[in-house]
Amino acid sequence: MEIKLYVGNLSYTTTEDDLRTLFAKAGQVASVALITDRSTGNSKGFAFVEMTTQVEAEQAISMLNGFNLGDRELKVNLAKPREDRSSGGFGNRSSGSDNRSSGFGNRSKRR
Repeated sequence: MEIKLYVGNLSYTTTEDDLRTLFAKAGQVASVALITDRSTGNSKGFAFVEMTTQVEAEQAISMLNGFNLGDRELKVNLAKPREDRSSGGFGNRSSGSDNRSSGFGNRSKRR
């Protein structure tokens, strides 16, 4: 079972190959996913690296958390499970049940 690590504070010029090479020093790397902006394709400055065992993941954390790569101090820790984004946010606004006007009408009526 692969163990997913969060890698933050990356230089925007860091590549997946750079990370694969670096993390291979701690053990076998199952995958590397450099997170990029959808519209520009530019790096967002973080990635996820999957190590093949818990021991290798712990080794990578101890070796590489605080490691200087591209003049930046890496933040490496266990990745947290992805939060469900389906609740809340802009997509689930109420349909006027809070008695506020939803239009651009006269604001003085809201007082």
